Amino acid sequence: MAEQNGADAKTIDPAELSKAMTSIAERSQRIVTDFLTRQASDPKFGSADPLNIGNAFMEMTAKLMSDPAKVVEANLGLWQDYMTLWQNTARRMLGEVPEPVVKPDAADRRFKDEMWEENEIFDFIKQSYLLSARWMQGVVKDVEGLDDHTAKKVDFYTRQFVDAMAPSNFVMTNPEVLRATVESRGENLLKGLNNLLDDLERGKGNLSIKMTDYDAFKVGENIAVTPGKVVYQNELIQLLQYTPSTEQCFEKPLLIVPPWINKYYILDLRPKNSFIKWAVDQGHTVFVISWVNPDESLSGHGFDSYLKNGTLAALDAIEKATGAKQVDAIGYCLGGTLLTCTLAYLAAKGQDRIASATFFTTMTDFKEPGELGVFIDEEQLSALEEKMAEHGYLDGRDMATTFNMMRANDLIWSFVVNNYLLGKDPFPFDLLYWNSDSTRMPAAMHSYYLRKMYQENQLIVPGAVELLGVKIDITAIKTPVYMLSTREDHIAPWQSTYALTQHVSGPIKFVLSASGHIAGVVNPPAANKYCYWTNTKKPKNPDAWLAGATEVPGSWWTDWQSWVEKFAGKQIPAREPGAGKLKVIEDAPGAYVKNRLA
Repeated sequence: MAEQNGADAKTIDPAELSKAMTSIAERSQRIVTDFLTRQASDPKFGSADPLNIGNAFMEMTAKLMSDPAKVVEANLGLWQDYMTLWQNTARRMLGEVPEPVVKPDAADRRFKDEMWEENEIFDFIKQSYLLSARWMQGVVKDVEGLDDHTAKKVDFYTRQFVDAMAPSNFVMTNPEVLRATVESRGENLLKGLNNLLDDLERGKGNLSIKMTDYDAFKVGENIAVTPGKVVYQNELIQLLQYTPSTEQCFEKPLLIVPPWINKYYILDLRPKNSFIKWAVDQGHTVFVISWVNPDESLSGHGFDSYLKNGTLAALDAIEKATGAKQVDAIGYCLGGTLLTCTLAYLAAKGQDRIASATFFTTMTDFKEPGELGVFIDEEQLSALEEKMAEHGYLDGRDMATTFNMMRANDLIWSFVVNNYLLGKDPFPFDLLYWNSDSTRMPAAMHSYYLRKMYQENQLIVPGAVELLGVKIDITAIKTPVYMLSTREDHIAPWQSTYALTQHVSGPIKFVLSASGHIAGVVNPPAANKYCYWTNTKKPKNPDAWLAGATEVPGSWWTDWQSWVEKFAGKQIPAREPGAGKLKVIEDAPGAYVKNRLA
Protein backbone atom coordinates (compact mmCIF):
# COMPACT_ATOMS: atom_id res chain seq x y z
CA MET A 1 0.00 0.00 0.00
CA ALA A 2 2.82 2.36 0.84
CA GLU A 3 4.46 1.58 -2.48
CA GLN A 4 1.21 2.31 -4.28
CA ASN A 5 0.86 5.63 -2.47
CA GLY A 6 4.44 6.48 -3.36
CA ALA A 7 3.82 5.69 -7.00
CA ASP A 8 0.71 7.87 -7.03
CA ALA A 9 2.36 10.76 -5.15
CA LYS A 10 2.51 13.95 -7.11
CA THR A 11 5.99 14.98 -8.18
CA ILE A 12 7.30 18.13 -9.78
CA ASP A 13 9.27 17.77 -12.99
CA PRO A 14 12.72 19.35 -12.40
CA ALA A 15 12.70 20.87 -15.90
CA GLU A 16 9.28 22.41 -15.34
CA LEU A 17 10.36 23.69 -11.93
CA SER A 18 13.47 25.29 -13.40
CA LYS A 19 11.41 26.91 -16.15
CA ALA A 20 8.88 28.23 -13.63
CA MET A 21 11.56 29.64 -11.32
CA THR A 22 13.30 31.36 -14.23
CA SER A 23 10.04 32.98 -15.27
CA ILE A 24 9.35 34.07 -11.70
CA ALA A 25 12.82 35.58 -11.37
CA GLU A 26 12.46 37.52 -14.62
CA ARG A 27 8.99 38.80 -13.74
CA SER A 28 10.10 39.76 -10.21
CA GLN A 29 13.09 41.69 -11.51
CA ARG A 30 10.94 43.54 -14.04
CA ILE A 31 8.28 44.45 -11.48
CA VAL A 32 10.82 45.69 -8.93
CA THR A 33 12.74 47.68 -11.56
CA ASP A 34 9.57 49.34 -12.87
CA PHE A 35 8.40 50.12 -9.33
CA LEU A 36 11.72 51.67 -8.28
CA THR A 37 11.88 53.70 -11.49
CA ARG A 38 8.47 55.21 -10.80
CA GLN A 39 9.32 55.90 -7.18
CA ALA A 40 12.60 57.54 -8.12
CA SER A 41 10.73 59.95 -10.40
CA ASP A 42 8.20 60.76 -7.68
CA PRO A 43 9.33 63.84 -5.71
CA LYS A 44 7.33 62.67 -2.70
CA PHE A 45 9.05 59.28 -2.50
CA GLY A 46 10.61 58.97 0.92
CA SER A 47 8.79 62.06 2.19
CA ALA A 48 7.25 62.46 5.62
CA ASP A 49 4.50 60.18 6.82
CA PRO A 50 1.35 61.45 4.97
CA LEU A 51 -1.03 59.67 7.37
CA ASN A 52 0.72 61.15 10.40
CA ILE A 53 0.87 57.72 12.02
CA GLY A 54 4.37 58.21 13.41
CA ASN A 55 3.42 61.29 15.42
CA ALA A 56 0.37 59.52 16.85
CA PHE A 57 2.47 56.62 18.10
CA MET A 58 5.20 58.93 19.43
CA GLU A 59 2.57 60.81 21.43
CA MET A 60 1.12 57.54 22.70
CA THR A 61 4.56 56.27 23.72
CA ALA A 62 5.35 59.47 25.60
CA LYS A 63 2.07 59.25 27.54
CA LEU A 64 2.63 55.55 28.19
CA MET A 65 6.14 56.07 29.56
CA SER A 66 4.87 58.73 31.93
CA ASP A 67 2.96 56.01 33.79
CA PRO A 68 5.46 53.11 34.08
CA ALA A 69 3.41 51.39 36.81
CA LYS A 70 0.62 50.70 34.32
CA VAL A 71 3.10 49.22 31.84
CA VAL A 72 4.55 46.98 34.53
CA GLU A 73 1.06 45.88 35.53
CA ALA A 74 0.19 45.00 31.92
CA ASN A 75 3.46 43.12 31.44
CA LEU A 76 2.95 41.20 34.67
CA GLY A 77 -0.51 40.17 33.51
CA LEU A 78 0.90 38.96 30.19
CA TRP A 79 3.66 37.03 31.97
CA GLN A 80 1.14 35.30 34.24
CA ASP A 81 -1.03 34.39 31.24
CA TYR A 82 2.00 32.90 29.48
CA MET A 83 2.95 30.88 32.54
CA THR A 84 -0.56 29.44 32.62
CA LEU A 85 -0.37 28.69 28.91
CA TRP A 86 2.95 26.86 29.36
CA GLN A 87 1.49 24.82 32.19
CA ASN A 88 -1.65 23.97 30.19
CA THR A 89 0.41 22.92 27.19
CA ALA A 90 2.49 20.61 29.37
CA ARG A 91 -0.68 19.14 30.87
CA ARG A 92 -2.09 18.53 27.38
CA MET A 93 1.05 16.65 26.43
CA LEU A 94 0.47 14.44 29.46
CA GLY A 95 -3.05 13.63 28.32
CA GLU A 96 -5.09 16.15 30.29
CA VAL A 97 -7.66 18.51 28.70
CA PRO A 98 -7.28 21.90 30.45
CA GLU A 99 -9.46 24.90 29.64
CA PRO A 100 -7.73 27.29 27.18
CA VAL A 101 -6.33 30.51 28.59
CA VAL A 102 -7.81 32.46 25.70
CA LYS A 103 -10.18 31.60 22.85
CA PRO A 104 -10.60 33.23 19.44
CA ASP A 105 -13.88 34.96 18.73
CA ALA A 106 -16.52 32.59 17.37
CA ALA A 107 -16.59 34.60 14.12
CA ASP A 108 -12.78 34.48 13.67
CA ARG A 109 -12.27 32.24 10.63
CA ARG A 110 -8.47 32.35 10.79
CA PHE A 111 -8.41 29.40 13.19
CA LYS A 112 -11.12 27.25 11.65
CA ASP A 113 -8.76 24.39 10.73
CA GLU A 114 -9.19 21.55 13.24
CA MET A 115 -5.43 21.35 13.86
CA TRP A 116 -5.55 24.65 15.75
CA GLU A 117 -7.52 22.76 18.41
CA GLU A 118 -6.27 19.20 18.14
CA ASN A 119 -2.51 19.73 17.94
CA GLU A 120 -0.78 20.94 21.11
CA ILE A 121 1.86 22.93 19.25
CA PHE A 122 -0.56 24.80 17.02
CA ASP A 123 -2.91 25.37 19.93
CA PHE A 124 0.01 26.91 21.82
CA ILE A 125 0.90 29.12 18.83
CA LYS A 126 -2.71 30.23 18.50
CA GLN A 127 -3.17 31.07 22.18
CA SER A 128 0.24 32.73 22.37
CA TYR A 129 -0.75 35.03 19.51
CA LEU A 130 -4.14 35.81 21.01
CA LEU A 131 -2.59 36.66 24.37
CA SER A 132 0.00 38.95 22.78
CA ALA A 133 -2.65 40.60 20.62
CA ARG A 134 -4.89 41.19 23.64
CA TRP A 135 -1.97 42.61 25.64
CA MET A 136 -0.83 44.94 22.87
CA GLN A 137 -4.27 46.31 22.11
CA GLY A 138 -5.08 46.61 25.80
CA VAL A 139 -1.92 48.64 26.49
CA VAL A 140 -2.56 51.21 23.74
CA LYS A 141 -6.27 51.50 24.68
CA ASP A 142 -5.52 52.27 28.34
CA VAL A 143 -3.16 55.19 27.67
CA GLU A 144 -4.45 58.29 29.43
CA GLY A 145 -4.10 61.84 28.20
CA LEU A 146 -4.47 61.23 24.45
CA ASP A 147 -7.04 63.20 22.53
CA ASP A 148 -9.85 61.08 21.14
CA HIS A 149 -8.70 61.20 17.50
CA THR A 150 -5.12 60.21 18.28
CA ALA A 151 -6.32 57.39 20.55
CA LYS A 152 -8.54 55.99 17.79
CA LYS A 153 -5.73 56.24 15.23
CA VAL A 154 -3.30 54.39 17.50
CA ASP A 155 -5.90 51.71 18.22
CA PHE A 156 -6.73 51.28 14.51
CA TYR A 157 -3.15 50.92 13.31
CA THR A 158 -2.22 48.71 16.24
CA ARG A 159 -4.98 46.38 15.11
CA GLN A 160 -3.61 46.48 11.56
CA PHE A 161 -0.22 45.34 12.92
CA VAL A 162 -1.79 42.66 15.12
CA ASP A 163 -3.85 41.30 12.22
CA ALA A 164 -0.80 41.24 9.95
CA MET A 165 1.25 39.23 12.49
CA ALA A 166 -1.32 36.45 12.92
CA PRO A 167 0.31 33.00 12.68
CA SER A 168 -2.26 32.04 10.04
CA ASN A 169 -0.51 34.46 7.65
CA PHE A 170 2.79 32.52 7.59
CA VAL A 171 3.71 29.21 6.02
CA MET A 172 5.43 27.60 8.99
CA THR A 173 2.73 28.49 11.53
CA ASN A 174 -0.40 27.69 9.53
CA PRO A 175 -1.30 23.98 9.70
CA GLU A 176 -3.56 24.14 6.64
CA VAL A 177 -0.74 25.66 4.55
CA LEU A 178 1.81 23.17 5.87
CA ARG A 179 -0.49 20.27 5.01
CA ALA A 180 -1.08 21.63 1.50
CA THR A 181 2.67 22.15 1.03
CA VAL A 182 3.44 18.54 1.99
CA GLU A 183 0.62 17.10 -0.10
CA SER A 184 1.49 19.11 -3.22
CA ARG A 185 5.26 19.00 -2.63
CA GLY A 186 5.41 22.77 -2.62
CA GLU A 187 3.36 23.36 -5.74
CA ASN A 188 0.92 25.51 -3.73
CA LEU A 189 3.75 27.94 -2.90
CA LEU A 190 4.91 28.05 -6.50
CA LYS A 191 1.36 28.75 -7.69
CA GLY A 192 0.98 31.30 -4.89
CA LEU A 193 4.12 33.11 -5.96
CA ASN A 194 2.73 33.33 -9.49
CA ASN A 195 -0.52 34.71 -8.09
CA LEU A 196 1.46 37.31 -6.13
CA LEU A 197 3.35 38.38 -9.25
CA ASP A 198 0.10 38.60 -11.22
CA ASP A 199 -1.33 40.92 -8.57
CA LEU A 200 1.81 43.07 -8.53
CA GLU A 201 1.77 43.34 -12.31
CA ARG A 202 -1.91 44.28 -12.33
CA GLY A 203 -1.20 46.92 -9.68
CA LYS A 204 1.88 48.16 -11.54
CA GLY A 205 4.13 47.45 -8.59
CA ASN A 206 1.50 47.99 -5.92
CA LEU A 207 -0.24 44.94 -4.52
CA SER A 208 -3.70 44.63 -6.05
CA ILE A 209 -5.13 41.49 -4.44
CA LYS A 210 -7.45 39.49 -6.66
CA MET A 211 -10.56 38.80 -4.60
CA THR A 212 -12.66 36.94 -7.14
CA ASP A 213 -12.61 35.54 -10.65
CA TYR A 214 -12.91 38.72 -12.72
CA ASP A 215 -13.66 36.72 -15.86
CA ALA A 216 -16.70 35.03 -14.27
CA PHE A 217 -18.84 38.18 -14.39
CA LYS A 218 -19.81 40.78 -16.95
CA VAL A 219 -22.05 43.72 -16.20
CA GLY A 220 -25.20 43.47 -18.26
CA GLU A 221 -24.77 39.76 -18.95
CA ASN A 222 -24.87 37.90 -15.63
CA ILE A 223 -25.02 40.80 -13.14
CA ALA A 224 -27.04 44.02 -13.44
CA VAL A 225 -29.45 42.25 -15.79
CA THR A 226 -32.85 43.60 -14.75
CA PRO A 227 -34.45 44.74 -18.07
CA GLY A 228 -34.59 48.47 -18.62
CA LYS A 229 -33.43 51.41 -20.72
CA VAL A 230 -31.29 54.52 -20.39
CA VAL A 231 -33.74 57.38 -20.96
CA TYR A 232 -31.61 60.39 -19.99
CA GLN A 233 -27.96 61.28 -19.58
CA ASN A 234 -25.67 64.21 -18.93
CA GLU A 235 -21.96 64.33 -18.22
CA LEU A 236 -22.50 63.10 -14.64
CA ILE A 237 -25.35 60.57 -14.80
CA GLN A 238 -27.28 58.12 -16.89
CA LEU A 239 -30.87 57.65 -15.74
CA LEU A 240 -32.17 54.09 -16.04
CA GLN A 241 -35.89 53.30 -16.26
CA TYR A 242 -36.77 49.65 -15.73
CA THR A 243 -39.25 47.64 -17.77
CA PRO A 244 -42.41 46.84 -15.78
CA SER A 245 -43.17 43.25 -14.78
CA THR A 246 -46.74 44.00 -13.65
CA GLU A 247 -49.77 45.24 -15.58
CA GLN A 248 -50.45 47.98 -13.04
CA CYS A 249 -47.99 50.28 -11.26
CA PHE A 250 -48.05 52.92 -8.57
CA GLU A 251 -48.76 56.45 -9.72
CA LYS A 252 -45.58 57.88 -8.22
CA PRO A 253 -42.28 56.61 -9.65
CA LEU A 254 -39.46 55.40 -7.41
CA LEU A 255 -36.06 57.11 -7.77
CA ILE A 256 -33.00 55.33 -6.35
CA VAL A 257 -29.92 57.48 -5.65
CA PRO A 258 -26.92 55.17 -5.12
CA PRO A 259 -23.53 56.29 -3.80
CA TRP A 260 -20.94 57.29 -6.38
CA ILE A 261 -18.22 55.83 -4.19
CA ASN A 262 -19.46 52.49 -5.57
CA LYS A 263 -21.53 51.47 -8.58
CA TYR A 264 -25.31 51.19 -8.41
CA TYR A 265 -25.55 47.50 -9.27
CA ILE A 266 -25.01 46.42 -5.67
CA LEU A 267 -28.81 46.69 -5.74
CA ASP A 268 -28.99 44.58 -8.91
CA LEU A 269 -26.38 41.83 -8.59
CA ARG A 270 -28.44 38.77 -9.52
CA PRO A 271 -32.21 38.36 -10.05
CA LYS A 272 -32.50 36.42 -6.77
CA ASN A 273 -31.00 39.22 -4.64
CA SER A 274 -31.80 42.30 -6.74
CA PHE A 275 -33.64 44.99 -4.80
CA ILE A 276 -34.29 46.77 -8.08
CA LYS A 277 -36.00 43.74 -9.65
CA TRP A 278 -37.96 43.13 -6.44
CA ALA A 279 -39.18 46.75 -6.39
CA VAL A 280 -40.24 46.48 -10.04
CA ASP A 281 -42.13 43.28 -9.19
CA GLN A 282 -43.99 45.14 -6.41
CA GLY A 283 -45.39 47.54 -9.01
CA HIS A 284 -42.99 50.48 -8.77
CA THR A 285 -41.84 52.40 -11.84
CA VAL A 286 -38.17 52.27 -10.89
CA PHE A 287 -35.60 54.84 -11.98
CA VAL A 288 -31.94 54.53 -10.91
CA ILE A 289 -29.11 57.02 -11.24
CA SER A 290 -25.97 55.46 -12.73
CA TRP A 291 -23.07 57.80 -11.97
CA VAL A 292 -20.24 58.36 -14.42
CA ASN A 293 -16.79 57.08 -13.44
CA PRO A 294 -15.11 60.51 -13.60
CA ASP A 295 -11.73 61.34 -15.07
CA GLU A 296 -9.62 64.51 -14.89
CA SER A 297 -12.09 66.42 -17.10
CA LEU A 298 -14.63 66.38 -14.25
CA SER A 299 -12.20 67.37 -11.51
CA GLY A 300 -13.95 70.69 -10.88
CA HIS A 301 -17.36 69.17 -10.22
CA GLY A 302 -18.27 69.87 -6.60
CA PHE A 303 -20.99 68.57 -4.33
CA ASP A 304 -23.46 71.11 -5.71
CA SER A 305 -22.85 69.71 -9.19
CA TYR A 306 -23.99 66.30 -7.93
CA LEU A 307 -27.14 68.03 -6.67
CA LYS A 308 -27.81 69.95 -9.89
CA ASN A 309 -26.78 67.33 -12.45
CA GLY A 310 -27.68 64.36 -10.27
CA THR A 311 -30.85 64.35 -8.18
CA LEU A 312 -32.44 67.54 -9.54
CA ALA A 313 -31.74 66.56 -13.15
CA ALA A 314 -33.18 63.11 -12.45
CA LEU A 315 -36.37 64.60 -10.99
CA ASP A 316 -36.81 66.78 -14.09
CA ALA A 317 -36.19 63.82 -16.39
CA ILE A 318 -38.66 61.58 -14.52
CA GLU A 319 -41.36 64.23 -14.81
CA LYS A 320 -40.79 64.38 -18.57
CA ALA A 321 -40.79 60.61 -18.87
CA THR A 322 -43.90 59.95 -16.78
CA GLY A 323 -45.69 63.25 -16.18
CA ALA A 324 -45.42 62.60 -12.43
CA LYS A 325 -44.65 65.70 -10.39
CA GLN A 326 -43.74 63.70 -7.27
CA VAL A 327 -41.58 60.63 -6.68
CA ASP A 328 -40.74 58.34 -3.81
CA ALA A 329 -36.97 58.42 -3.37
CA ILE A 330 -34.30 56.13 -1.92
CA GLY A 331 -30.75 57.19 -1.08
CA TYR A 332 -28.01 54.69 -0.23
CA CYS A 333 -24.98 55.75 1.87
CA LEU A 334 -23.44 58.84 0.23
CA GLY A 335 -26.44 58.87 -2.12
CA GLY A 336 -28.59 59.25 0.99
CA THR A 337 -26.50 62.20 2.15
CA LEU A 338 -27.11 63.81 -1.24
CA LEU A 339 -30.82 62.99 -0.98
CA THR A 340 -30.90 64.73 2.42
CA CYS A 341 -29.37 67.83 0.82
CA THR A 342 -31.88 67.58 -2.02
CA LEU A 343 -34.82 67.48 0.41
CA ALA A 344 -33.48 70.51 2.31
CA TYR A 345 -32.85 72.37 -0.97
CA LEU A 346 -36.41 71.67 -2.19
CA ALA A 347 -37.82 72.73 1.19
CA ALA A 348 -35.97 76.05 0.93
CA LYS A 349 -37.37 76.50 -2.59
CA GLY A 350 -40.89 75.62 -1.48
CA GLN A 351 -41.02 72.65 -3.85
CA ASP A 352 -42.78 69.41 -2.88
CA ARG A 353 -41.30 67.02 -5.45
CA ILE A 354 -40.54 64.05 -3.18
CA ALA A 355 -43.49 62.33 -1.51
CA SER A 356 -41.40 60.06 0.72
CA ALA A 357 -37.70 59.50 1.33
CA THR A 358 -35.95 56.27 2.29
CA PHE A 359 -32.37 56.21 3.53
CA PHE A 360 -30.13 53.15 3.47
CA THR A 361 -27.17 53.35 5.93
CA THR A 362 -26.89 57.13 5.55
CA MET A 363 -24.73 59.52 7.54
CA THR A 364 -25.95 63.08 8.12
CA ASP A 365 -24.47 63.79 11.55
CA PHE A 366 -20.76 63.01 11.33
CA LYS A 367 -19.87 63.66 14.96
CA GLU A 368 -19.12 59.95 15.48
CA PRO A 369 -18.17 58.65 12.01
CA GLY A 370 -16.76 55.35 13.20
CA GLU A 371 -13.42 54.05 11.97
CA LEU A 372 -13.49 56.25 8.86
CA GLY A 373 -12.80 59.12 11.25
CA VAL A 374 -9.29 57.72 11.68
CA PHE A 375 -8.49 59.03 8.20
CA ILE A 376 -9.91 62.52 8.79
CA ASP A 377 -7.50 65.13 10.13
CA GLU A 378 -5.78 68.15 8.67
CA GLU A 379 -2.52 66.37 7.86
CA GLN A 380 -4.23 63.52 6.04
CA LEU A 381 -6.73 65.73 4.21
CA SER A 382 -3.96 68.03 3.00
CA ALA A 383 -1.95 65.05 1.76
CA LEU A 384 -5.04 63.65 0.04
CA GLU A 385 -5.83 66.97 -1.65
CA GLU A 386 -2.25 67.21 -2.86
CA LYS A 387 -2.53 63.72 -4.30
CA MET A 388 -5.87 64.45 -5.98
CA ALA A 389 -4.47 67.63 -7.52
CA GLU A 390 -2.06 65.54 -9.62
CA HIS A 391 -4.85 63.95 -11.69
CA GLY A 392 -8.00 65.79 -10.64
CA TYR A 393 -9.54 62.82 -8.87
CA LEU A 394 -9.02 60.24 -6.16
CA ASP A 395 -8.24 56.86 -7.63
CA GLY A 396 -10.92 54.36 -6.69
CA ARG A 397 -8.33 51.83 -5.60
CA ASP A 398 -7.16 54.19 -2.86
CA MET A 399 -10.69 54.35 -1.51
CA ALA A 400 -11.01 50.56 -1.78
CA THR A 401 -7.82 50.10 0.26
CA THR A 402 -9.26 52.28 3.03
CA PHE A 403 -12.45 50.22 3.23
CA ASN A 404 -10.53 46.94 3.05
CA MET A 405 -8.32 47.97 5.99
CA MET A 406 -11.43 48.34 8.11
CA ARG A 407 -12.05 44.61 7.68
CA ALA A 408 -8.47 43.49 7.10
CA ASN A 409 -8.84 39.85 8.15
CA ASP A 410 -11.76 39.30 5.78
CA LEU A 411 -10.74 41.52 2.87
CA ILE A 412 -6.93 41.34 2.92
CA TRP A 413 -5.37 38.53 4.96
CA SER A 414 -7.84 35.80 4.05
CA PHE A 415 -6.90 36.34 0.40
CA VAL A 416 -3.19 36.43 1.22
CA VAL A 417 -3.56 32.95 2.73
CA ASN A 418 -5.85 31.60 0.01
CA ASN A 419 -4.10 33.08 -3.04
CA TYR A 420 -0.43 33.17 -2.02
CA LEU A 421 0.08 30.49 0.65
CA LEU A 422 -2.44 27.89 -0.47
CA GLY A 423 -1.98 28.78 -4.13
CA LYS A 424 -5.71 28.73 -4.83
CA ASP A 425 -7.70 30.91 -7.20
CA PRO A 426 -10.34 33.07 -5.53
CA PHE A 427 -13.93 31.85 -5.72
CA PRO A 428 -16.31 33.58 -8.17
CA PHE A 429 -18.43 35.87 -5.99
CA ASP A 430 -20.68 38.61 -7.40
CA LEU A 431 -20.42 40.82 -4.31
CA LEU A 432 -16.60 40.81 -4.39
CA TYR A 433 -16.64 41.50 -8.14
CA TRP A 434 -18.74 44.60 -7.40
CA ASN A 435 -16.42 45.48 -4.50
CA SER A 436 -13.44 45.44 -6.86
CA ASP A 437 -15.21 47.56 -9.50
CA SER A 438 -13.73 50.81 -8.22
CA THR A 439 -14.88 54.35 -9.00
CA ARG A 440 -12.99 57.64 -8.91
CA MET A 441 -13.93 60.73 -6.89
CA PRO A 442 -13.69 64.22 -8.47
CA ALA A 443 -11.20 66.27 -6.48
CA ALA A 444 -13.48 69.25 -5.79
CA MET A 445 -16.42 67.10 -4.66
CA HIS A 446 -14.39 64.76 -2.49
CA SER A 447 -12.47 67.54 -0.75
CA TYR A 448 -15.70 69.42 -0.01
CA TYR A 449 -17.45 66.30 1.27
CA LEU A 450 -14.61 65.26 3.60
CA ARG A 451 -14.03 68.74 4.99
CA LYS A 452 -17.56 70.14 5.28
CA MET A 453 -19.21 66.97 6.49
CA TYR A 454 -16.68 64.60 8.05
CA GLN A 455 -14.17 67.08 9.44
CA GLU A 456 -16.42 70.05 10.29
CA ASN A 457 -19.81 68.24 10.64
CA GLN A 458 -21.56 71.23 9.06
CA LEU A 459 -24.55 69.45 7.51
CA ILE A 460 -26.45 69.41 10.81
CA VAL A 461 -25.82 73.14 11.35
CA PRO A 462 -28.65 75.15 9.75
CA GLY A 463 -27.29 77.30 6.94
CA ALA A 464 -23.67 76.17 7.29
CA VAL A 465 -23.71 74.24 4.00
CA GLU A 466 -24.60 76.21 0.87
CA LEU A 467 -25.43 74.42 -2.39
CA LEU A 468 -26.45 76.17 -5.62
CA GLY A 469 -26.80 79.42 -3.68
CA VAL A 470 -29.21 77.91 -1.15
CA LYS A 471 -28.35 77.52 2.54
CA ILE A 472 -29.17 73.96 3.56
CA ASP A 473 -31.22 73.34 6.71
CA ILE A 474 -32.12 69.70 7.27
CA THR A 475 -34.43 70.64 10.16
CA ALA A 476 -36.77 72.08 7.49
CA ILE A 477 -37.32 68.61 6.00
CA LYS A 478 -40.95 67.59 6.54
CA THR A 479 -41.04 64.74 4.03
CA PRO A 480 -41.97 61.36 5.59
CA VAL A 481 -38.79 59.32 6.08
CA TYR A 482 -38.05 55.59 6.36
CA MET A 483 -34.53 55.10 7.70
CA LEU A 484 -32.79 51.75 7.38
CA SER A 485 -29.49 51.18 9.21
CA THR A 486 -27.55 48.00 9.93
CA ARG A 487 -26.34 46.82 13.30
CA GLU A 488 -22.83 45.71 12.25
CA ASP A 489 -22.12 48.59 9.87
CA HIS A 490 -18.42 49.55 9.94
CA ILE A 491 -18.83 52.39 7.41
CA ALA A 492 -21.94 54.18 8.72
CA PRO A 493 -22.36 53.14 12.38
CA TRP A 494 -26.06 52.85 13.17
CA GLN A 495 -25.78 54.87 16.39
CA SER A 496 -24.52 57.76 14.24
CA THR A 497 -27.06 57.40 11.43
CA TYR A 498 -29.82 57.34 14.06
CA ALA A 499 -29.09 61.01 14.78
CA LEU A 500 -31.20 62.05 11.76
CA THR A 501 -34.31 61.12 13.76
CA GLN A 502 -33.57 64.11 16.00
CA HIS A 503 -33.00 66.60 13.16
CA VAL A 504 -35.81 66.32 10.59
CA SER A 505 -39.21 67.89 11.28
CA GLY A 506 -41.41 65.36 9.49
CA PRO A 507 -42.47 61.83 10.50
CA ILE A 508 -39.63 59.32 10.50
CA LYS A 509 -39.55 55.56 10.96
CA PHE A 510 -36.20 54.11 12.00
CA VAL A 511 -35.53 50.43 11.27
CA LEU A 512 -32.39 48.52 12.22
CA SER A 513 -31.39 45.46 10.20
CA ALA A 514 -29.05 42.72 11.32
CA SER A 515 -25.68 42.24 9.56
CA GLY A 516 -23.58 44.93 7.88
CA HIS A 517 -23.43 47.80 5.38
CA ILE A 518 -24.17 45.56 2.39
CA ALA A 519 -25.63 42.26 3.61
CA GLY A 520 -28.07 44.02 5.91
CA VAL A 521 -29.46 45.99 2.96
CA VAL A 522 -29.26 43.37 0.21
CA ASN A 523 -31.40 40.85 2.08
CA PRO A 524 -34.29 39.57 -0.09
CA PRO A 525 -37.34 38.06 1.62
CA ALA A 526 -36.89 34.76 -0.22
CA ALA A 527 -33.52 34.23 1.51
CA ASN A 528 -35.24 34.28 4.93
CA LYS A 529 -32.05 35.53 6.59
CA TYR A 530 -31.29 37.83 9.47
CA CYS A 531 -33.90 39.98 11.19
CA TYR A 532 -34.69 43.62 11.86
CA TRP A 533 -35.84 45.79 14.77
CA THR A 534 -38.58 48.43 14.88
CA ASN A 535 -39.71 50.90 17.51
CA THR A 536 -42.43 53.54 17.15
CA LYS A 537 -40.70 55.76 19.70
CA LYS A 538 -37.67 57.93 18.87
CA PRO A 539 -35.72 58.61 22.09
CA LYS A 540 -32.62 60.77 21.76
CA ASN A 541 -30.31 57.92 22.77
CA PRO A 542 -30.00 55.18 20.10
CA ASP A 543 -29.27 52.50 22.69
CA ALA A 544 -32.53 53.40 24.42
CA TRP A 545 -34.28 52.98 21.06
CA LEU A 546 -32.82 49.48 20.65
CA ALA A 547 -33.69 48.52 24.23
CA GLY A 548 -37.34 49.23 23.50
CA ALA A 549 -37.36 47.81 19.96
CA THR A 550 -39.18 44.71 18.73
CA GLU A 551 -37.21 42.07 16.82
CA VAL A 552 -38.87 40.85 13.62
CA PRO A 553 -37.53 37.78 11.75
CA GLY A 554 -36.68 37.96 8.05
CA SER A 555 -36.14 40.81 5.60
CA TRP A 556 -37.06 44.43 6.18
CA TRP A 557 -37.99 44.75 2.46
CA THR A 558 -41.62 43.78 3.07
CA ASP A 559 -41.88 46.22 5.98
CA TRP A 560 -40.61 49.01 3.73
CA GLN A 561 -43.08 48.08 0.99
CA SER A 562 -45.98 48.32 3.45
CA TRP A 563 -44.70 51.75 4.50
CA VAL A 564 -44.01 53.23 1.05
CA GLU A 565 -47.36 52.10 -0.42
CA LYS A 566 -49.02 54.80 1.70
CA PHE A 567 -47.23 57.49 -0.33
CA ALA A 568 -46.96 55.84 -3.76
CA GLY A 569 -50.41 56.84 -5.05
CA LYS A 570 -53.09 54.97 -6.91
CA GLN A 571 -52.66 52.12 -9.37
CA ILE A 572 -52.34 53.06 -13.05
CA PRO A 573 -51.36 51.13 -16.22
CA ALA A 574 -47.68 50.18 -16.13
CA ARG A 575 -45.25 52.55 -17.87
CA GLU A 576 -42.83 51.36 -20.55
CA PRO A 577 -39.43 53.09 -20.89
CA GLY A 578 -39.48 55.48 -23.83
CA ALA A 579 -43.27 55.82 -23.89
CA GLY A 580 -43.15 59.37 -22.51
CA LYS A 581 -41.32 62.49 -23.66
CA LEU A 582 -37.91 60.89 -23.09
CA LYS A 583 -36.78 58.45 -25.73
CA VAL A 584 -34.58 55.42 -25.22
CA ILE A 585 -30.84 56.06 -25.51
CA GLU A 586 -29.60 52.50 -24.96
CA ASP A 587 -30.34 49.32 -23.04
CA ALA A 588 -29.71 49.10 -19.32
CA PRO A 589 -27.31 48.97 -17.57
CA GLY A 590 -25.85 51.63 -19.88
CA ALA A 591 -22.34 52.69 -20.78
CA TYR A 592 -21.41 54.63 -17.65
CA VAL A 593 -21.47 51.63 -15.30
CA LYS A 594 -19.40 49.52 -17.68
CA ASN A 595 -16.39 51.85 -17.40
CA ARG A 596 -14.14 49.64 -15.28
CA LEU A 597 -10.77 50.89 -14.04
CA ALA A 598 -7.89 48.85 -15.44
